Amino acid sequence: MYRSHTNGELRIANVGEVVTLAGWVQRTRKMGGMTFVDLRDRYGITQLCFNEEVNADLCAQANKLGREFVIQVTGKVAERYSKNANMPTGDIEIIVDTLNVLNASLTPPFTIEENSDGGDDIRMKYRYLDLRRSNVRANLELRHKFCLAVRDFLDSKGFLEIETPVLVGSTPEGARDFIVPSRMNPGQFYALPQSPQMLKQLLMVAGMDRYFQIVKCFRDEDLRADRQPEFTQIDCEMSFVQQDDIIKVFEEMTKHLFKTVRGVDLGEQPFLRLPWKEAMRRFGSDKPDMRFGMEFVELKNEEGKNIFPEGFAVFDGAKYVGGICAEGQAVYTRKQLDELTNFVKSQQVGAKGLVYARVQEDGSVKSSVDKFYSQEVLQQMKEEFGAKPGDLILVLSGEDSNKTRKQLCELRLLMGERMGLRDKNKFALLWVVDFPMFEWSDEEQRLMAMHHPFTSPKPSDIPLLDTDPANVLADAYDMVCNGVEVGGGSIRIHDAVLQAKIFDVLGFTPEKAQEQFGFLMNAFKYGAPPHGGLAYGLDRFVSLFAGLDSIRDCIAFPKNNSGRDVMLDAPGFVDQKQLDELFLQSVAPEK
Repeated sequence: MYRSHTNGELRIANVGEVVTLAGWVQRTRKMGGMTFVDLRDRYGITQLCFNEEVNADLCAQANKLGREFVIQVTGKVAERYSKNANMPTGDIEIIVDTLNVLNASLTPPFTIEENSDGGDDIRMKYRYLDLRRSNVRANLELRHKFCLAVRDFLDSKGFLEIETPVLVGSTPEGARDFIVPSRMNPGQFYALPQSPQMLKQLLMVAGMDRYFQIVKCFRDEDLRADRQPEFTQIDCEMSFVQQDDIIKVFEEMTKHLFKTVRGVDLGEQPFLRLPWKEAMRRFGSDKPDMRFGMEFVELKNEEGKNIFPEGFAVFDGAKYVGGICAEGQAVYTRKQLDELTNFVKSQQVGAKGLVYARVQEDGSVKSSVDKFYSQEVLQQMKEEFGAKPGDLILVLSGEDSNKTRKQLCELRLLMGERMGLRDKNKFALLWVVDFPMFEWSDEEQRLMAMHHPFTSPKPSDIPLLDTDPANVLADAYDMVCNGVEVGGGSIRIHDAVLQAKIFDVLGFTPEKAQEQFGFLMNAFKYGAPPHGGLAYGLDRFVSLFAGLDSIRDCIAFPKNNSGRDVMLDAPGFVDQKQLDELFLQSVAPEK
Protein backbone atom coordinates (compact mmCIF):
# COMPACT_ATOMS: atom_id res chain seq x y z
CA MET A 1 0.00 0.00 0.00
CA TYR A 2 1.55 3.28 -1.10
CA ARG A 3 -0.63 5.38 1.21
CA SER A 4 -3.34 5.07 3.83
CA HIS A 5 -4.45 8.70 3.59
CA THR A 6 -4.06 11.66 1.25
CA ASN A 7 -2.12 14.77 2.20
CA GLY A 8 -5.26 16.84 2.66
CA GLU A 9 -7.14 14.37 4.83
CA LEU A 10 -5.66 14.18 8.34
CA ARG A 11 -7.04 16.28 11.20
CA ILE A 12 -6.64 16.64 14.97
CA ALA A 13 -8.98 13.66 15.44
CA ASN A 14 -6.31 11.44 13.81
CA VAL A 15 -3.65 12.18 16.46
CA GLY A 16 -1.99 8.95 17.59
CA GLU A 17 -2.72 7.01 14.40
CA VAL A 18 0.06 5.40 12.38
CA VAL A 19 -0.34 6.43 8.74
CA THR A 20 1.40 6.05 5.40
CA LEU A 21 1.55 9.04 3.04
CA ALA A 22 3.01 9.59 -0.43
CA GLY A 23 3.51 12.61 -2.62
CA TRP A 24 5.87 15.34 -3.80
CA VAL A 25 8.25 17.37 -1.68
CA GLN A 26 7.00 20.95 -1.72
CA ARG A 27 9.84 22.31 0.42
CA THR A 28 12.16 21.42 3.30
CA ARG A 29 13.15 23.53 6.32
CA LYS A 30 16.00 22.77 8.74
CA MET A 31 15.60 24.30 12.20
CA GLY A 32 18.33 23.28 14.64
CA GLY A 33 18.17 19.51 15.03
CA MET A 34 14.76 19.30 13.35
CA THR A 35 13.92 18.99 9.67
CA PHE A 36 10.43 19.74 8.39
CA VAL A 37 9.18 18.62 4.98
CA ASP A 38 5.93 19.76 3.33
CA LEU A 39 4.49 16.80 1.43
CA ARG A 40 2.06 17.66 -1.36
CA ASP A 41 -0.43 15.79 -3.50
CA ARG A 42 -3.60 16.79 -5.34
CA TYR A 43 -5.56 16.91 -2.09
CA GLY A 44 -3.35 19.14 0.03
CA ILE A 45 -0.15 19.45 2.06
CA THR A 46 0.92 17.67 5.26
CA GLN A 47 3.94 18.60 7.35
CA LEU A 48 6.47 15.84 8.09
CA CYS A 49 8.79 16.04 11.07
CA PHE A 50 12.29 14.47 11.40
CA ASN A 51 14.21 14.70 14.70
CA GLU A 52 18.01 14.34 14.60
CA GLU A 53 18.11 13.35 18.29
CA VAL A 54 15.60 10.52 17.76
CA ASN A 55 16.96 9.15 14.44
CA ALA A 56 20.04 10.89 13.05
CA ASP A 57 20.28 8.68 9.94
CA LEU A 58 16.65 9.27 9.00
CA CYS A 59 17.05 13.01 9.51
CA ALA A 60 20.18 13.02 7.34
CA GLN A 61 18.20 11.21 4.64
CA ALA A 62 15.47 13.86 4.86
CA ASN A 63 18.05 16.63 4.50
CA LYS A 64 19.01 15.23 1.10
CA LEU A 65 15.48 15.55 -0.28
CA GLY A 66 15.04 18.04 -3.12
CA ARG A 67 11.99 19.88 -4.43
CA GLU A 68 9.56 17.60 -6.28
CA PHE A 69 11.13 14.34 -5.05
CA VAL A 70 8.42 11.67 -4.88
CA ILE A 71 8.53 10.01 -1.47
CA GLN A 72 6.61 7.68 0.80
CA VAL A 73 6.64 7.96 4.59
CA THR A 74 5.18 6.10 7.54
CA GLY A 75 4.76 7.69 10.93
CA LYS A 76 2.50 8.75 13.77
CA VAL A 77 0.09 11.68 13.62
CA ALA A 78 0.94 14.28 16.29
CA GLU A 79 -0.50 17.64 17.28
CA ARG A 80 1.61 20.50 16.00
CA TYR A 81 3.26 22.75 18.51
CA SER A 82 3.07 25.72 16.12
CA LYS A 83 -0.22 25.41 14.24
CA ASN A 84 -0.90 26.83 10.77
CA ALA A 85 -4.46 28.18 10.48
CA ASN A 86 -4.03 28.67 6.71
CA MET A 87 -3.78 24.92 6.04
CA PRO A 88 -6.64 22.41 6.53
CA THR A 89 -4.00 20.02 7.96
CA GLY A 90 -2.32 22.79 9.94
CA ASP A 91 -3.15 21.35 13.36
CA ILE A 92 -1.13 18.16 12.88
CA GLU A 93 2.18 16.79 11.63
CA ILE A 94 3.64 13.34 11.01
CA ILE A 95 6.49 12.13 13.21
CA VAL A 96 8.22 10.06 10.53
CA ASP A 97 9.53 6.55 11.27
CA THR A 98 10.41 5.43 7.74
CA LEU A 99 11.23 7.30 4.53
CA ASN A 100 11.30 5.81 1.05
CA VAL A 101 12.36 7.86 -1.97
CA LEU A 102 10.18 6.59 -4.82
CA ASN A 103 11.70 8.90 -7.43
CA ALA A 104 14.24 11.69 -7.33
CA SER A 105 13.65 14.87 -9.32
CA LEU A 106 15.73 17.38 -11.19
CA THR A 107 15.38 20.92 -9.90
CA PRO A 108 12.20 22.17 -11.63
CA PRO A 109 12.56 25.13 -14.03
CA PHE A 110 10.11 27.22 -11.98
CA THR A 111 8.59 27.12 -8.51
CA ILE A 112 5.60 24.82 -8.10
CA GLU A 113 3.63 27.35 -6.09
CA GLU A 114 0.49 29.41 -6.60
CA ASN A 115 2.55 32.50 -7.39
CA SER A 116 5.14 30.89 -9.63
CA ASP A 117 8.26 32.59 -10.95
CA GLY A 118 7.76 30.92 -14.35
CA GLY A 119 6.60 32.87 -17.41
CA ASP A 120 3.90 31.62 -19.80
CA ASP A 121 6.29 30.04 -22.29
CA ILE A 122 8.29 28.02 -19.79
CA ARG A 123 5.17 26.94 -17.90
CA MET A 124 3.54 25.75 -21.12
CA LYS A 125 6.67 23.84 -22.10
CA TYR A 126 6.57 22.04 -18.76
CA ARG A 127 2.80 22.01 -18.46
CA TYR A 128 2.85 18.71 -16.54
CA LEU A 129 4.73 20.60 -13.80
CA ASP A 130 2.50 23.67 -14.07
CA LEU A 131 -0.54 21.45 -13.45
CA ARG A 132 0.87 20.54 -10.03
CA ARG A 133 0.24 24.12 -8.86
CA SER A 134 -2.85 24.30 -6.66
CA ASN A 135 -4.51 27.22 -8.48
CA VAL A 136 -4.05 25.61 -11.90
CA ARG A 137 -5.33 22.28 -10.62
CA ALA A 138 -8.35 24.09 -9.11
CA ASN A 139 -9.33 25.26 -12.61
CA LEU A 140 -9.45 21.67 -13.85
CA GLU A 141 -11.41 20.58 -10.78
CA LEU A 142 -13.89 23.38 -11.48
CA ARG A 143 -14.15 22.22 -15.10
CA HIS A 144 -14.84 18.66 -13.90
CA LYS A 145 -17.63 19.83 -11.56
CA PHE A 146 -19.07 21.98 -14.35
CA CYS A 147 -19.24 19.03 -16.75
CA LEU A 148 -20.85 16.80 -14.11
CA ALA A 149 -23.49 19.45 -13.41
CA VAL A 150 -24.20 19.82 -17.15
CA ARG A 151 -24.64 16.08 -17.59
CA ASP A 152 -26.84 15.74 -14.51
CA PHE A 153 -29.11 18.60 -15.60
CA LEU A 154 -29.49 17.53 -19.22
CA ASP A 155 -30.08 13.92 -18.20
CA SER A 156 -32.89 15.11 -15.91
CA LYS A 157 -34.46 16.86 -18.92
CA GLY A 158 -34.44 13.74 -21.11
CA PHE A 159 -31.37 14.52 -23.24
CA LEU A 160 -29.27 11.64 -24.62
CA GLU A 161 -25.49 12.01 -24.78
CA ILE A 162 -24.51 10.79 -28.25
CA GLU A 163 -21.03 10.86 -29.79
CA THR A 164 -20.51 12.07 -33.35
CA PRO A 165 -17.52 11.43 -35.68
CA VAL A 166 -14.28 13.41 -35.54
CA LEU A 167 -13.38 12.65 -39.19
CA VAL A 168 -16.02 14.35 -41.35
CA GLY A 169 -16.32 16.09 -44.70
CA SER A 170 -15.17 19.66 -45.30
CA THR A 171 -17.78 22.43 -45.62
CA PRO A 172 -17.10 25.88 -47.07
CA GLU A 173 -18.86 28.02 -44.45
CA GLY A 174 -17.38 29.39 -41.22
CA ALA A 175 -13.69 29.29 -40.29
CA ARG A 176 -11.01 27.31 -42.09
CA ASP A 177 -11.13 23.57 -41.62
CA PHE A 178 -8.30 21.42 -40.35
CA ILE A 179 -8.02 18.75 -43.05
CA VAL A 180 -6.74 15.19 -42.74
CA PRO A 181 -5.46 13.26 -45.79
CA SER A 182 -6.87 9.77 -46.36
CA ARG A 183 -4.31 7.06 -47.18
CA MET A 184 -7.04 4.65 -48.32
CA ASN A 185 -8.61 7.27 -50.58
CA PRO A 186 -5.67 8.97 -52.35
CA GLY A 187 -6.11 12.68 -53.02
CA GLN A 188 -9.12 12.92 -50.73
CA PHE A 189 -9.36 14.53 -47.30
CA TYR A 190 -11.37 14.40 -44.14
CA ALA A 191 -11.98 17.55 -42.11
CA LEU A 192 -12.04 17.88 -38.35
CA PRO A 193 -15.48 19.21 -37.34
CA GLN A 194 -15.89 22.91 -36.58
CA SER A 195 -19.01 21.72 -34.74
CA PRO A 196 -21.31 18.69 -35.05
CA GLN A 197 -23.97 20.97 -36.61
CA MET A 198 -25.22 18.81 -39.46
CA LEU A 199 -24.76 15.59 -37.51
CA LYS A 200 -26.94 16.75 -34.64
CA GLN A 201 -29.59 17.84 -37.14
CA LEU A 202 -29.47 14.33 -38.60
CA LEU A 203 -29.98 12.97 -35.08
CA MET A 204 -33.18 15.00 -34.92
CA VAL A 205 -34.26 13.54 -38.26
CA ALA A 206 -33.47 10.15 -36.70
CA GLY A 207 -35.98 10.83 -33.92
CA MET A 208 -33.55 11.18 -31.00
CA ASP A 209 -35.60 14.23 -29.89
CA ARG A 210 -33.12 15.60 -27.35
CA TYR A 211 -29.36 15.27 -27.84
CA PHE A 212 -26.27 16.67 -26.19
CA GLN A 213 -22.54 16.10 -26.36
CA ILE A 214 -19.52 17.60 -24.63
CA VAL A 215 -17.43 17.57 -27.77
CA LYS A 216 -14.11 18.71 -29.22
CA CYS A 217 -14.34 21.15 -32.14
CA PHE A 218 -11.59 22.42 -34.43
CA ARG A 219 -11.16 25.71 -36.27
CA ASP A 220 -8.07 26.89 -38.12
CA GLU A 221 -8.34 30.58 -37.28
CA ASP A 222 -6.23 33.31 -35.73
CA LEU A 223 -6.02 32.93 -31.97
CA ARG A 224 -6.64 35.24 -29.04
CA ALA A 225 -7.35 34.92 -25.31
CA ASP A 226 -10.74 33.23 -25.78
CA ARG A 227 -9.84 31.08 -28.81
CA GLN A 228 -7.93 27.85 -29.28
CA PRO A 229 -7.56 25.75 -32.46
CA GLU A 230 -9.28 22.93 -30.58
CA PHE A 231 -11.95 23.78 -28.04
CA THR A 232 -14.86 22.13 -26.27
CA GLN A 233 -18.56 22.73 -26.82
CA ILE A 234 -21.64 21.67 -24.91
CA ASP A 235 -23.60 20.86 -28.03
CA CYS A 236 -27.39 20.51 -27.74
CA GLU A 237 -30.38 19.97 -30.03
CA MET A 238 -34.14 19.53 -29.49
CA SER A 239 -37.06 18.55 -31.68
CA PHE A 240 -40.55 20.08 -31.85
CA VAL A 241 -39.45 23.36 -30.28
CA GLN A 242 -39.55 27.07 -30.91
CA GLN A 243 -37.11 29.72 -29.72
CA ASP A 244 -38.88 30.26 -26.39
CA ASP A 245 -38.74 26.53 -25.58
CA ILE A 246 -34.97 26.41 -26.06
CA ILE A 247 -34.31 29.63 -24.18
CA LYS A 248 -36.40 28.40 -21.23
CA VAL A 249 -34.50 25.10 -20.90
CA PHE A 250 -31.02 26.57 -21.19
CA GLU A 251 -31.73 29.59 -19.05
CA GLU A 252 -32.75 27.09 -16.36
CA MET A 253 -29.55 25.10 -16.96
CA THR A 254 -27.43 28.24 -16.69
CA LYS A 255 -29.02 29.22 -13.37
CA HIS A 256 -28.49 25.63 -12.16
CA LEU A 257 -24.78 25.78 -13.10
CA PHE A 258 -24.24 29.12 -11.41
CA LYS A 259 -25.90 27.93 -8.22
CA THR A 260 -24.41 24.42 -7.95
CA VAL A 261 -20.92 25.10 -9.33
CA ARG A 262 -20.25 28.79 -8.62
CA GLY A 263 -22.55 29.31 -5.62
CA VAL A 264 -24.28 32.28 -7.25
CA ASP A 265 -28.09 32.62 -7.25
CA LEU A 266 -29.22 34.44 -10.40
CA GLY A 267 -32.79 34.73 -9.14
CA GLU A 268 -36.12 33.84 -10.69
CA GLN A 269 -36.42 36.64 -13.21
CA PRO A 270 -35.83 35.67 -16.86
CA PHE A 271 -32.71 37.04 -18.54
CA LEU A 272 -32.99 40.23 -20.54
CA ARG A 273 -33.57 39.72 -24.27
CA LEU A 274 -31.94 42.41 -26.37
CA PRO A 275 -32.46 42.63 -30.15
CA TRP A 276 -29.18 42.64 -32.08
CA LYS A 277 -29.90 46.03 -33.64
CA GLU A 278 -30.54 47.60 -30.24
CA ALA A 279 -27.39 46.02 -28.76
CA MET A 280 -25.29 47.50 -31.56
CA ARG A 281 -26.93 50.93 -31.20
CA ARG A 282 -26.60 51.12 -27.40
CA PHE A 283 -23.29 49.30 -26.87
CA GLY A 284 -21.61 48.80 -30.28
CA SER A 285 -21.40 45.05 -29.67
CA ASP A 286 -23.48 41.92 -30.14
CA LYS A 287 -22.06 40.72 -26.80
CA PRO A 288 -22.48 43.76 -24.55
CA ASP A 289 -21.06 43.79 -21.02
CA MET A 290 -24.12 44.66 -18.92
CA ARG A 291 -22.34 44.81 -15.56
CA PHE A 292 -22.31 48.57 -15.99
CA GLY A 293 -24.17 51.26 -17.92
CA MET A 294 -22.26 53.94 -19.82
CA GLU A 295 -24.59 53.47 -22.82
CA PHE A 296 -23.91 55.33 -26.04
CA VAL A 297 -25.51 58.71 -26.61
CA GLU A 298 -25.96 59.70 -30.25
CA LEU A 299 -25.31 63.35 -31.02
CA LYS A 300 -25.47 62.95 -34.80
CA ASN A 301 -26.76 59.98 -36.76
CA GLU A 302 -27.90 58.87 -40.20
CA GLU A 303 -31.56 59.34 -39.22
CA GLY A 304 -31.09 63.11 -39.19
CA LYS A 305 -30.25 63.95 -35.60
CA ASN A 306 -27.49 66.57 -35.20
CA ILE A 307 -27.04 68.88 -32.20
CA PHE A 308 -23.98 70.62 -33.66
CA PRO A 309 -23.95 73.72 -35.88
CA GLU A 310 -21.38 73.72 -38.65
CA GLY A 311 -17.89 74.87 -37.84
CA PHE A 312 -15.91 71.81 -36.73
CA ALA A 313 -14.83 69.95 -39.87
CA VAL A 314 -14.44 66.57 -38.11
CA PHE A 315 -18.07 66.51 -36.96
CA ASP A 316 -19.34 68.27 -40.09
CA GLY A 317 -18.01 65.47 -42.30
CA ALA A 318 -19.11 62.64 -40.03
CA LYS A 319 -22.28 60.62 -40.45
CA TYR A 320 -22.20 59.48 -36.84
CA VAL A 321 -21.14 61.26 -33.66
CA GLY A 322 -21.64 59.49 -30.36
CA GLY A 323 -20.10 59.11 -26.96
CA ILE A 324 -20.17 57.86 -23.40
CA CYS A 325 -20.32 59.60 -20.04
CA ALA A 326 -17.79 58.39 -17.46
CA GLU A 327 -19.27 59.32 -14.13
CA GLY A 328 -16.94 61.18 -11.78
CA GLN A 329 -13.95 61.03 -14.16
CA ALA A 330 -13.54 64.76 -14.89
CA VAL A 331 -10.44 64.46 -12.69
CA TYR A 332 -8.64 62.86 -15.66
CA THR A 333 -5.41 64.74 -16.36
CA ARG A 334 -4.29 65.87 -19.79
CA LYS A 335 -1.77 63.03 -19.78
CA GLN A 336 -4.53 60.48 -19.09
CA LEU A 337 -6.70 61.98 -21.83
CA ASP A 338 -3.77 61.77 -24.24
CA GLU A 339 -3.45 58.08 -23.33
CA LEU A 340 -7.13 57.57 -24.18
CA THR A 341 -6.61 59.38 -27.47
CA ASN A 342 -3.66 57.14 -28.32
CA PHE A 343 -5.75 54.10 -27.41
CA VAL A 344 -8.62 54.95 -29.76
CA LYS A 345 -6.14 55.81 -32.54
CA SER A 346 -4.29 52.50 -32.10
CA GLN A 347 -4.46 49.79 -34.74
CA GLN A 348 -6.60 47.74 -32.35
CA VAL A 349 -9.38 50.39 -32.37
CA GLY A 350 -8.77 52.48 -35.49
CA ALA A 351 -10.48 55.80 -34.66
CA LYS A 352 -9.10 59.06 -36.00
CA GLY A 353 -9.26 60.93 -32.71
CA LEU A 354 -11.12 61.65 -29.48
CA VAL A 355 -13.13 64.63 -28.28
CA TYR A 356 -13.57 65.10 -24.54
CA ALA A 357 -15.59 67.40 -22.31
CA ARG A 358 -15.32 67.89 -18.55
CA VAL A 359 -18.35 69.04 -16.58
CA GLN A 360 -17.05 71.58 -14.06
CA GLU A 361 -18.30 71.95 -10.48
CA ASP A 362 -20.30 75.06 -11.47
CA GLY A 363 -22.01 73.11 -14.29
CA SER A 364 -20.06 74.69 -17.12
CA VAL A 365 -18.41 72.47 -19.73
CA LYS A 366 -14.73 72.59 -20.60
CA SER A 367 -14.05 70.74 -23.85
CA SER A 368 -11.32 70.03 -26.39
CA VAL A 369 -13.62 71.66 -28.99
CA ASP A 370 -14.32 74.87 -27.04
CA LYS A 371 -13.10 77.07 -29.88
CA PHE A 372 -15.58 75.53 -32.31
CA TYR A 373 -18.75 75.49 -30.20
CA SER A 374 -20.41 77.91 -27.84
CA GLN A 375 -21.12 77.10 -24.20
CA GLU A 376 -24.78 76.85 -25.21
CA VAL A 377 -23.99 73.96 -27.61
CA LEU A 378 -21.77 72.28 -25.02
CA GLN A 379 -24.56 72.60 -22.44
CA GLN A 380 -26.92 70.90 -24.89
CA MET A 381 -24.38 68.10 -25.26
CA LYS A 382 -24.21 67.80 -21.47
CA GLU A 383 -27.99 67.51 -21.31
CA GLU A 384 -27.99 64.76 -23.96
CA PHE A 385 -25.68 62.69 -21.74
CA GLY A 386 -27.42 63.59 -18.49
CA ALA A 387 -23.96 64.51 -17.23
CA LYS A 388 -23.39 65.99 -13.77
CA PRO A 389 -20.56 68.08 -12.33
CA GLY A 390 -17.45 65.91 -12.13
CA ASP A 391 -18.39 63.73 -15.13
CA LEU A 392 -16.24 63.18 -18.21
CA ILE A 393 -17.79 62.98 -21.69
CA LEU A 394 -15.84 61.10 -24.38
CA VAL A 395 -16.94 61.41 -28.03
CA LEU A 396 -15.97 59.62 -31.27
CA SER A 397 -17.10 60.33 -34.82
CA GLY A 398 -16.88 58.66 -38.21
CA GLU A 399 -18.38 58.14 -41.64
CA ASP A 400 -19.44 54.55 -40.90
CA SER A 401 -21.83 54.39 -37.93
CA ASN A 402 -21.33 50.67 -37.28
CA LYS A 403 -17.54 50.98 -37.38
CA THR A 404 -17.61 54.02 -35.07
CA ARG A 405 -19.91 52.24 -32.61
CA LYS A 406 -17.47 49.32 -32.44
CA GLN A 407 -14.64 51.77 -31.73
CA LEU A 408 -16.74 53.40 -29.03
CA CYS A 409 -17.40 49.95 -27.58
CA GLU A 410 -13.66 49.42 -27.06
CA LEU A 411 -13.43 52.78 -25.30
CA ARG A 412 -16.44 51.92 -23.11
CA LEU A 413 -14.86 48.62 -22.05
CA LEU A 414 -11.55 50.32 -21.27
CA MET A 415 -13.25 52.95 -19.11
CA GLY A 416 -15.33 50.27 -17.40
CA GLU A 417 -12.12 48.41 -16.55
CA ARG A 418 -10.38 51.55 -15.29
CA MET A 419 -13.36 52.52 -13.16
CA GLY A 420 -13.56 49.09 -11.54
CA LEU A 421 -16.96 48.33 -13.06
CA ARG A 422 -16.01 44.95 -14.57
CA ASP A 423 -16.01 42.96 -11.33
CA LYS A 424 -15.22 39.29 -12.07
CA ASN A 425 -17.43 38.23 -9.16
CA LYS A 426 -20.46 40.00 -10.62
CA PHE A 427 -22.40 38.33 -13.43
CA ALA A 428 -24.77 39.95 -15.93
CA LEU A 429 -26.44 37.58 -18.40
CA LEU A 430 -28.69 38.28 -21.35
CA TRP A 431 -29.90 36.88 -24.65
CA VAL A 432 -29.13 38.77 -27.86
CA VAL A 433 -31.86 37.92 -30.39
CA ASP A 434 -33.10 38.90 -33.85
CA PHE A 435 -29.75 38.72 -35.61
CA PRO A 436 -29.48 39.52 -39.31
CA MET A 437 -29.66 36.36 -41.36
CA PHE A 438 -26.83 37.46 -43.68
CA GLU A 439 -23.85 39.80 -43.67
CA TRP A 440 -21.94 41.19 -46.64
CA SER A 441 -18.41 39.93 -47.22
CA ASP A 442 -16.11 42.39 -49.02
CA GLU A 443 -13.61 39.58 -49.51
CA GLU A 444 -16.11 37.18 -51.11
CA GLN A 445 -18.26 39.94 -52.64
CA ARG A 446 -21.43 38.15 -51.62
CA LEU A 447 -23.80 37.63 -48.72
CA MET A 448 -22.58 35.19 -46.07
CA ALA A 449 -24.53 33.46 -43.33
CA MET A 450 -24.03 35.40 -40.09
CA HIS A 451 -24.37 32.17 -38.07
CA HIS A 452 -24.43 29.20 -40.46
CA PRO A 453 -26.47 28.27 -43.55
CA PHE A 454 -28.80 25.94 -41.60
CA THR A 455 -30.24 28.75 -39.47
CA SER A 456 -33.92 29.38 -40.12
CA PRO A 457 -35.08 32.87 -41.05
CA LYS A 458 -37.90 34.39 -39.05
CA PRO A 459 -41.06 32.92 -40.63
CA SER A 460 -42.42 36.42 -41.29
CA ASP A 461 -39.24 37.32 -43.22
CA ILE A 462 -39.18 34.33 -45.59
CA PRO A 463 -40.83 36.35 -48.43
CA LEU A 464 -37.92 38.84 -48.24
CA LEU A 465 -35.50 36.13 -49.40
CA ASP A 466 -36.68 36.88 -52.96
CA THR A 467 -36.83 40.67 -52.69
CA ASP A 468 -34.57 41.97 -49.90
CA PRO A 469 -32.42 39.19 -48.39
CA ALA A 470 -30.07 41.65 -46.65
CA ASN A 471 -32.90 42.63 -44.28
CA VAL A 472 -34.00 39.11 -43.36
CA LEU A 473 -33.78 38.37 -39.64
CA ALA A 474 -32.64 35.00 -38.34
CA ASP A 475 -34.44 32.91 -35.74
CA ALA A 476 -31.16 32.95 -33.78
CA TYR A 477 -30.03 33.79 -30.27
CA ASP A 478 -26.78 34.17 -28.32
CA MET A 479 -26.30 33.98 -24.57
CA VAL A 480 -23.89 36.62 -23.29
CA CYS A 481 -22.24 36.80 -19.87
CA ASN A 482 -20.06 39.76 -18.84
CA GLY A 483 -19.35 40.75 -22.42
CA VAL A 484 -18.49 37.21 -23.52
CA GLU A 485 -20.59 35.13 -25.89
CA VAL A 486 -20.86 31.89 -23.93
CA GLY A 487 -23.36 30.18 -26.20
CA GLY A 488 -25.40 30.57 -29.32
CA GLY A 489 -27.87 28.77 -31.48
CA SER A 490 -30.94 28.96 -33.65
CA ILE A 491 -34.05 27.31 -34.90
CA ARG A 492 -32.90 25.20 -37.86
CA ILE A 493 -34.31 24.83 -41.32
CA HIS A 494 -36.10 21.49 -41.59
CA ASP A 495 -37.57 21.93 -45.06
CA ALA A 496 -35.49 20.94 -48.12
CA VAL A 497 -37.08 23.61 -50.33
CA LEU A 498 -36.30 26.44 -47.89
CA GLN A 499 -32.77 25.09 -47.37
CA ALA A 500 -32.21 25.12 -51.13
CA LYS A 501 -33.43 28.75 -51.23
CA ILE A 502 -30.91 29.75 -48.54
CA PHE A 503 -28.09 28.06 -50.45
CA ASP A 504 -29.19 29.99 -53.56
CA VAL A 505 -29.04 33.32 -51.68
CA LEU A 506 -25.56 32.36 -50.45
CA GLY A 507 -24.39 31.84 -54.04
CA PHE A 508 -24.36 28.04 -54.18
CA THR A 509 -25.38 26.45 -57.45
CA PRO A 510 -27.82 23.52 -57.02
CA GLU A 511 -24.98 21.17 -58.02
CA LYS A 512 -22.56 22.65 -55.46
CA ALA A 513 -25.20 22.59 -52.72
CA GLN A 514 -25.92 18.94 -53.49
CA GLU A 515 -22.21 18.10 -53.49
CA GLN A 516 -21.56 19.78 -50.14
CA PHE A 517 -24.84 19.23 -48.28
CA GLY A 518 -26.79 16.68 -50.28
CA PHE A 519 -26.95 14.16 -47.43
CA LEU A 520 -28.68 16.73 -45.18
CA MET A 521 -31.07 18.02 -47.83
CA ASN A 522 -32.00 14.47 -48.76
CA ALA A 523 -32.60 13.62 -45.10
CA PHE A 524 -35.06 16.52 -44.85
CA LYS A 525 -37.21 14.75 -47.46
CA TYR A 526 -37.86 11.89 -45.04
CA GLY A 527 -39.98 13.61 -42.44
CA ALA A 528 -37.60 15.96 -40.62
CA PRO A 529 -39.18 17.44 -37.45
CA PRO A 530 -39.00 21.14 -36.57
CA HIS A 531 -35.89 21.45 -34.44
CA GLY A 532 -33.34 23.83 -32.97
CA GLY A 533 -30.60 24.04 -30.44
CA LEU A 534 -27.49 25.78 -29.28
CA ALA A 535 -23.90 25.20 -28.25
CA TYR A 536 -22.10 26.59 -25.22
CA GLY A 537 -18.38 27.26 -25.21
CA LEU A 538 -17.34 25.09 -22.26
CA ASP A 539 -13.86 26.66 -22.03
CA ARG A 540 -15.26 30.19 -22.01
CA PHE A 541 -17.91 29.37 -19.41
CA VAL A 542 -15.43 27.72 -17.05
CA SER A 543 -12.95 30.58 -17.44
CA LEU A 544 -15.70 33.04 -16.42
CA PHE A 545 -16.54 30.93 -13.38
CA ALA A 546 -12.84 30.82 -12.45
CA GLY A 547 -12.30 34.56 -13.04
CA LEU A 548 -9.63 33.93 -15.68
CA ASP A 549 -8.55 36.26 -18.47
CA SER A 550 -7.77 33.44 -20.90
CA ILE A 551 -9.41 30.10 -21.67
CA ARG A 552 -5.93 28.53 -21.84
CA ASP A 553 -5.79 28.39 -18.05
CA CYS A 554 -8.77 26.03 -17.79
CA ILE A 555 -7.51 23.64 -20.50
CA ALA A 556 -5.12 20.87 -19.43
CA PHE A 557 -2.79 21.08 -22.44
CA PRO A 558 -3.47 24.27 -24.43
CA LYS A 559 -1.80 25.72 -27.52
CA ASN A 560 -0.02 29.07 -27.55
CA ASN A 561 -1.08 32.09 -29.62
CA SER A 562 0.70 30.64 -32.66
CA GLY A 563 -1.31 27.43 -32.41
CA ARG A 564 1.71 25.46 -31.18
CA ASP A 565 1.89 22.91 -28.42
CA VAL A 566 5.30 23.89 -27.04
CA MET A 567 5.32 20.88 -24.71
CA LEU A 568 4.89 18.32 -27.51
CA ASP A 569 6.57 20.59 -30.10
CA ALA A 570 3.59 20.21 -32.41
CA PRO A 571 2.85 20.71 -35.23
CA GLY A 572 6.02 19.30 -36.70
CA PHE A 573 7.41 17.81 -39.89
CA VAL A 574 6.93 14.11 -40.67
CA ASP A 575 9.05 11.64 -42.58
CA GLN A 576 8.84 11.60 -46.37
CA LYS A 577 7.79 7.94 -46.12
CA GLN A 578 4.56 8.97 -44.35
CA LEU A 579 3.93 11.68 -46.94
CA ASP A 580 4.51 9.21 -49.77
CA GLU A 581 1.84 6.92 -48.31
CA LEU A 582 -0.54 9.86 -48.43
CA PHE A 583 0.56 10.94 -51.93
CA LEU A 584 1.73 14.29 -50.55
CA GLN A 585 4.92 16.21 -51.15
CA SER A 586 7.13 17.54 -48.40
CA VAL A 587 7.19 21.23 -47.58
CA ALA A 588 9.98 20.84 -45.03
CA PRO A 589 12.82 23.33 -45.47
CA GLU A 590 15.99 21.94 -46.94
CA LYS A 591 18.76 21.27 -44.45
